[in-house]
Amino acid sequence: MRKRLAVLTPALVGLLFLAACARPPEEARKPAEEPTPKPPAVEEKAPPPEVKKEAKEAARKEEPSPNVFKVRFDTSKGPFVVEVHRDWAPLGAARFEQLVKDGFYDGARFFRIVPNFVVQFGLAASPAMTRKWDKPIKDDPVTQTNRLGAITFATSGPNTRTTQLFINLRSNAMLDSQGFAPFGRVVEGMDVVEKLYPGYGEQPDQDLITRRGNKYLEENFPKLDYIKKATIL
Repeated sequence: MRKRLAVLTPALVGLLFLAACARPPEEARKPAEEPTPKPPAVEEKAPPPEVKKEAKEAARKEEPSPNVFKVRFDTSKGPFVVEVHRDWAPLGAARFEQLVKDGFYDGARFFRIVPNFVVQFGLAASPAMTRKWDKPIKDDPVTQTNRLGAITFATSGPNTRTTQLFINLRSNAMLDSQGFAPFGRVVEGMDVVEKLYPGYGEQPDQDLITRRGNKYLEENFPKLDYIKKATIL
């Protein structure tokens, strides 16, 4: 079968011509839409290593230590380690942890040593640091005895604990009834504690240490041993 071709009559041709002419000129001239260019992608750069380190250290300061944790004291005579028990004296343990994390004890001198009694420290190398932490905390109940190696906050009366600590060089059970609440004990390096320089006894003036810091001690008591760094393990 042969395919048939459609025959356009003159009338039909005229109608098609009119339809083409009837399209609005604006539509006929409208240019094709072009895609909107996308802004270039912003490449996120990783922070430099020192920023990461600072952020990690800040997060570590905010993170509380376990219920039992250790602190290493590197001193001019060698290292010793304190084991802290939060349940012994919760408020004291928390304050001690905060002070260590803030670097409070770094550079501090062992300014009072009474042989066969106590080693005392906890006035900062910098007077500004001592002032920063001068707000006292409330007392904890005494749950442990002040035995050899126990570490305890020094006080000047009820609810006056701030930063000063002492380590017992013997069993000092008579301090228990006076409200001195141990929060930890020396578990390594007690021999180091016992070798700290005792030659000045109780001569250093605590008020002058508070006002002048290590400058006063270096001028007048140069042989005092000191803490190089205190670190939570």
